[in-house]
Amino acid sequence: MAAAGTEVSCGLLAGRHDAYDGIILDPESIPQSPATFTEALQVSMAAWRGAGVKGVWMRLPPTHAHCIGHAVDAGFEFHHAEKEYVMLTCWLPRDVPSPLPPNASHQVGVGAFVVNEKREVLVVQERLGPLRGKGVWKLPTGLVIAGEDITEAAEREVGEETGIKAKFDAVLAMRQAHGVAFGKSDMFFLMALKPEPGQEKVSFQAAELECAAWMPLDDYVALPTHTPLNLRLMNSCLAYLDGSYRGLWARRVQSGFKATQDLLMFGEQSLSGGRDEDAWLGLVK
Repeated sequence: MAAAGTEVSCGLLAGRHDAYDGIILDPESIPQSPATFTEALQVSMAAWRGAGVKGVWMRLPPTHAHCIGHAVDAGFEFHHAEKEYVMLTCWLPRDVPSPLPPNASHQVGVGAFVVNEKREVLVVQERLGPLRGKGVWKLPTGLVIAGEDITEAAEREVGEETGIKAKFDAVLAMRQAHGVAFGKSDMFFLMALKPEPGQEKVSFQAAELECAAWMPLDDYVALPTHTPLNLRLMNSCLAYLDGSYRGLWARRVQSGFKATQDLLMFGEQSLSGGRDEDAWLGLVK
């Protein structure tokens, strides 16, 4: 068996071995001709089984869409799809259940609690979405895109929806739900953001919103449209404002497994003894 990450050639289909005794096919090695593809796949699968390969990952671009059915006939299953490709997998051992990881299980959303010096909260009404046409005021929300920190997503959504520039300060609550978009689970983070100086004029995103405005916080809390979940979230927001609840900090920290940094969220530490607030377990931002 070749070492993880090395290039190998199995029959007519080439790829690289992963760290789990599997192989990730090189899309460039996959023939476009259905007949050639089918023949190469049969030869390759026999060779892989003989070499003890377990899981096979096949990424097919749109130019190879006509090969998908042939791969399924050979035993491959759909894993996930993006605009640029379809990913299929095949577990070769016949006597061991497949442990290949499933497709991503969650989508991630963010909500922003933004309050100005007048104790007004930033709120919006949806033009699109489940609350369209109902006149319901809500906090700015949106989905996190791939490669984006949730803190960045909250700042971006507030800016796009309302024109207000605001900076992340704390994670106030997290909510998990199931059976949402495409049957996936949903993770939602409510965050406190602080508006930058001079950010008063609201210019809402007309394509998605009916309106956006600063509303007196007491008026927003008193609205009759709040659900039990919203009321519980608002309790966390109010506790944050009066200083009795800090929520979670968020810092980018070296993971130790790769050169990049990961976003870490953690509870407030005791600052007795003169410790800097950015220090946590000896790691400094």
